Amino acid sequence: MRHSFRFSGTGGQGLITAGIILAEAALLDDKLAVQSQSYGPEARGGSSKAEAIISDEPIYFSRVICPDTLLVMSQEAANKFIADCDEHTTVITDTLFVTDVPGKYGKRVDLPITHTANTVCGK
Repeated sequence: MRHSFRFSGTGGQGLITAGIILAEAALLDDKLAVQSQSYGPEARGGSSKAEAIISDEPIYFSRVICPDTLLVMSQEAANKFIADCDEHTTVITDTLFVTDVPGKYGKRVDLPITHTANTVCGK
């Protein structure tokens, strides 16, 4: 089993934290995991991305080329990262910020992520 994830959006949306939590959870479940992150120079509002690979076997290449799961939390992220997807990729969007997902992918799941965080958690 090998599964790759990419979380993308803007700084301040918790994408880096989500990638770290996912990788740590995999390690606690006795899986192998690698996690990487990149973000713009802005503390909030700049481009942000986290990637994680979880596997039962050694991970020799730690970069996500074509994610199995892509979370896009901004329209800019959808436009930028959908090109890396194929017909097996599940794309998860935040309905508040993403309206169009151009390109090729397998399944699309639209969720009110930010709206739910605001109403349930107050953040």
